[in-house]
Amino acid sequence: MTAKLIKGTEIREQILEEIAAEVAAIKDKFEVVPGLVTILVGQNPASLSYVTLKIQTAHRVGFKEVQDSQPVDISEENLLALIDKYNKDDSINGILVQLPLPGHIDEKKVLNAIDPDKDVDGFHPVNVGRLMIGGDELRFSPCTPAGIQEMIIRAGVETDGAEVVVVGRSNIVGKPIANMMLQKGKGANSTVTIVHTGTKNMEAHCKRADILIVAAGVPGLVKPEWIKPGACVIDVGVNRVGEKPSKNDPKKMVAVLKGDVDFEAAREIAGSITPVPGGVGPMTITMLMKNTLKSLKFKLGIQ
Repeated sequence: MTAKLIKGTEIREQILEEIAAEVAAIKDKFEVVPGLVTILVGQNPASLSYVTLKIQTAHRVGFKEVQDSQPVDISEENLLALIDKYNKDDSINGILVQLPLPGHIDEKKVLNAIDPDKDVDGFHPVNVGRLMIGGDELRFSPCTPAGIQEMIIRAGVETDGAEVVVVGRSNIVGKPIANMMLQKGKGANSTVTIVHTGTKNMEAHCKRADILIVAAGVPGLVKPEWIKPGACVIDVGVNRVGEKPSKNDPKKMVAVLKGDVDFEAAREIAGSITPVPGGVGPMTITMLMKNTLKSLKFKLGIQ
């Protein structure tokens, strides 16, 4: 039986509609809307594309959106001063500094300068600690892991007591999603195992998983025989493995993307699975919007 597809593109639309409705209600009652600032240093094409999508999404849901573009040679001191300015700005609820930054700037110092209550990416050490503690301490979950958990919930996958195996231990995806899945609460309360390059017999661990979350950045790493029949498979990998002519313009070449899972074979074994592209990817900016709305709600005391 072919697995049910968990489509991030569809779930994104549902969540953005919910956010827009909530923003409208808050504007009606409190006469404020969430404020999001994106600081872009330089003109990296990939960063520009990503920032443009963030701006469009923020406008769509009714946010105040500030795009602050800075020259590539801005000093670290001036960038820190800029962040301090937005930390003190009551109309701004979320601050994003688009990475990567130029080599003369210490990324760690810059990210740690953001007010933890405006750190809607969820990367500040304070928010990492809050995530670890969980419960009422939690402010913002990192956006990609938050999107993964939301997809699992909305797909109706049972997580209570489930065996979850996370492939990969990055600070951006692997570690936070593992922590989130073991917390008490909705879409969690699971038994979690993390596997990585130092794990012996990775296949055996994966085969135990009721929910298999793969974020290794290795195309086709997880083979179909590693998957438990009926399991939920979340493929976070987006790997560029070549090029092909565009459907709309055969003269134009577009990237061929492949996940960390052998999708075509895995979908015949899994109970549900995310496609690549169109799976986890669309959820990241969506959850960024949700975190920014959350920040305003914390400020208004309407959680």
